[in-house]
Amino acid sequence: MEYVALLRGINVGGKNKVVMSELRELIARAGFGHVRSYINSGNLLFEADTPVEDVAQMVEDILERNYDFPIRLAILTGEDYLAELADLPDWWHGEVARRDALFYTRGLDRSHVRERIEAMELGDEAVHFGEHAVFWGKFDDKEFLKTAYHKRLLREDFYRQVTIRSGATVEKIAAMLSQD
Repeated sequence: MEYVALLRGINVGGKNKVVMSELRELIARAGFGHVRSYINSGNLLFEADTPVEDVAQMVEDILERNYDFPIRLAILTGEDYLAELADLPDWWHGEVARRDALFYTRGLDRSHVRERIEAMELGDEAVHFGEHAVFWGKFDDKEFLKTAYHKRLLREDFYRQVTIRSGATVEKIAAMLSQD
């Protein structure tokens, strides 16, 4: 079975440095197959014949043993990842200036995230709550500074418990999954 692991807060502004080639090697040595990564922001794809919860625990253990800073993790089967994208609303594929996916990391209270976002007054933007992520679209670049995404998200208590990927990265990972 294919898996997607999304790490939060690594290689940002020179902090929490993770060399992706070294991480790929650690994951491969743990017995995972066909390990690959995309860009330097913590996007891993690999194969395992183990249930998702066990895979997540194994990856978390590898991260804890090898890095001296905490790394939050979102992990999905490739099938779940692609199903999530297949269920996106039309606006995600339309004329959107900016698209981001806020993936839920392990242990996050998803209902709390939804409650907090639903309480926000949205500007020229749209939100879709998926099973594994919140998909957020901003329609006009000129209005970006007025969006709830820009004005409120960083201040939310859940912010450090989601790992954000651009729409382009979300789609590249999907393409990598579909190639196999």
